[in-house]
Amino acid sequence: MSHFRIFRVAVLAALAVLFALPAANAQTYPSKPIRVIVGYAPGGAVDLVARAVGQELAKGLGQPVVVENKPGAATNIAVKALIDSAPDGYTLMLAANALAANMSLFQPAPFDVARDMVPVSLVGRVPVVIAASAASNLTTLAQLIEAARARPGAVTYGSPGNGSTPHLAVELFVRAAGISLAHLPYKGGAPAITDVIGGHVQLVAVNALEVLPHVKSGKLKVLAVLSPQRSPILPDVPTIAESGYPGFEASVWYGFVAPAATPRPIVARLHAEVQKALASPDVRNRLASAGGEVLPASTEQFGAMIAAERARYEKLIREAGIKPD
Repeated sequence: MSHFRIFRVAVLAALAVLFALPAANAQTYPSKPIRVIVGYAPGGAVDLVARAVGQELAKGLGQPVVVENKPGAATNIAVKALIDSAPDGYTLMLAANALAANMSLFQPAPFDVARDMVPVSLVGRVPVVIAASAASNLTTLAQLIEAARARPGAVTYGSPGNGSTPHLAVELFVRAAGISLAHLPYKGGAPAITDVIGGHVQLVAVNALEVLPHVKSGKLKVLAVLSPQRSPILPDVPTIAESGYPGFEASVWYGFVAPAATPRPIVARLHAEVQKALASPDVRNRLASAGGEVLPASTEQFGAMIAAERARYEKLIREAGIKPD
């Protein structure tokens, strides 16, 4: 056999081994605990969802699922930790809307979701709500719009911060309604809620989970939810669509993503296990108690949703001149 033929056989053998590695890894996956990175502090809505789904995932995968909180920089710290991780299926991130918004909100863009990661599975969504103090004379969305049109920029609302999902959701609504509101960014939803209850700010935009205790105590009233359907924890509150803006929707969504080069068979296994977890009555009940709903979808559908959200936020951030805190 000539040296060339020997070399050729050796190269083909090496390539065969390399192409076989992902399949072999997928067959033995998982063989150790799986880490789920969350870009928010413990106790929040994303953390709650990660732990609820992670607990069920552990049953299906036969390995512990460990939630690791990495808050800061509007989740960019968590995203960097994901991107820097080995693409072997042992590190995931439960991401939310910031994943789609931050590429336009921060310049230069800290990451490119299409280049740096792969979608695994959509999980669900929680509606953003607009709420007022129980003592406020604003009791309906129609009254809010009327007040904003009578005195443009005079009605104030607080949010968890510039570029936060509730802030972007209200800015989308402002454009749909043709009104002007004065935005007051806070360092989180809790201080914004406190100032609304105290009468210092007229409205607050946060996720449904954060306002629920204050609604139950009689300190806040919700004027509208920004989801397509009514929230199961606020069944008497109309949606923006019901209030005269059909098709309007701006929810907080959650989904798992992985580093870009994660082998496809492993992504497929993870997607299947997440779908099984979402079918669990326990997971559905725990998400419902947080004001959320499960959204089963294919990996391709989740990827398309991220791309659509990226385009929507890019247009909004550019036109409104929104800057991060």
